[in-house]
Amino acid sequence: MAKPFASSADVEAKEQTLELLADGVYALTAEGDPNIGAIEGEDFLVCFEALATPVVAARWLAILREHTDKPVRYLVLSHYHAVRVLGASAFDAEAIVAHEITRALVAERGAQDWESEFARMPRLAEGADSVPGLTWPTLTFADRMTIDLGGDRGELVLQYHGRGHTEGDITAWLPRHRILFAGDLVEAQAALYTGDAFHRDWATATLDRIEALGADLLVGGRGGVSRGPAEVSAAIAQTRRFLQVMIDRVGAVQQRGGTLKEAFETTHAALVDDYGRWPIFEHCLPFDVSRLWDELSGVERPIIWTSERDQEVWAQLQD
Repeated sequence: MAKPFASSADVEAKEQTLELLADGVYALTAEGDPNIGAIEGEDFLVCFEALATPVVAARWLAILREHTDKPVRYLVLSHYHAVRVLGASAFDAEAIVAHEITRALVAERGAQDWESEFARMPRLAEGADSVPGLTWPTLTFADRMTIDLGGDRGELVLQYHGRGHTEGDITAWLPRHRILFAGDLVEAQAALYTGDAFHRDWATATLDRIEALGADLLVGGRGGVSRGPAEVSAAIAQTRRFLQVMIDRVGAVQQRGGTLKEAFETTHAALVDDYGRWPIFEHCLPFDVSRLWDELSGVERPIIWTSERDQEVWAQLQD
């Protein structure tokens, strides 16, 4: 029997949990749905990620407003994917911050990604007609940007660590509290989506730089908050292992002249026992393997995903 396309059969709402990580530092997790966060400055807010639509984002803001009424000065987007950014208009932020590559990716493939992701994950796209258009960053940087939070709150460091989940992922780091918002560069007990990834860079230098920060608390793109150095290290190691198993298995099939379908099947078999019970594993893996196959074949930058291509890859690998 054919598997339902991507996350089209995932229709049950997830329980949201607001976690206070430190004074004025918040994370909202939701059983494997995209995580989101906020950091209070002295007289303003920095919000991290925007969710898929203004309707969904407004619910998060209503929860946040039970704790603070400070205006949103900065909305930080870790990367360009639609379910992370298209709720941005709800925040009424003074500036929408992202890496300069992310802005270029919105221009290059944002419209196609919007259509693709909303079709793959329709439950996350509630209120899709409330999206006013593509989300355009208004403030970008190349390597590092520091936000002074004011008073004795310290600073928030936005940083690019190299290519990973996309070409332009950034993290948000609170050195004073040793809290890291890692976006989709790290997942805690959630499968990885790597359809727009640079697997070899991500599994090595990029994760090395993230690990070197020495976070005590880590909010990944999905999954629970990792608390304490041991849990943080475990989340990074889990992410690295997922990538490395994929690289090893897909690479081996290519080297012996096998097919993409064979690469998918052997990778699925190698990962399913450890990762198969986690959110979005079956959804992501066909797109992950397809991108890695291209990458190991010499296709440097990810091919743009369209709804038509999504369906073709799914039919080829998951049906």
